[in-house]
Amino acid sequence: MQLTFQRLRPDAVIPQRATPFSAGLDLSACVDADIVLAPHEIRLIPTGLAAALDVSDAMLMLCARSGLAAKHGIGMANGVGIVDTDYRGEIKVPLINQSDVPFTVTPGMRIAQLIAVPVLMPEAAEADTLPETVRGAGGFGSTGTDAPKG
Repeated sequence: MQLTFQRLRPDAVIPQRATPFSAGLDLSACVDADIVLAPHEIRLIPTGLAAALDVSDAMLMLCARSGLAAKHGIGMANGVGIVDTDYRGEIKVPLINQSDVPFTVTPGMRIAQLIAVPVLMPEAAEADTLPETVRGAGGFGSTGTDAPKG
């Protein structure tokens, strides 16, 4: 599988893995100057990049960087971002400052991870009923919080 990047700005950083076995490619902020995220503020941070996968049964998943989340309370405002395989616009990262102190995003700072993920493409269908299961319609804690016994 090939993932090709197009620089939309000359100062955009082509993503790389931090280590040979890192699942994600690190995305960097492509900004002209520091951006200060106020406490609890959400900002869309540009990367200056567009991307193309050479397969149609995959997507790119944008994920928070664990160090930014654990040390500074910086995460993805939408939890996880989805970049569809046919999208060719600029990849932007919706960061949220979940802390009570300002956080500065600097030019070139690694702000998110990009992971290629296979995608199943089922066709949607309507039915009057669904097959029965042991769980049924139970959700939102219906299976409890204790570890399974056995």
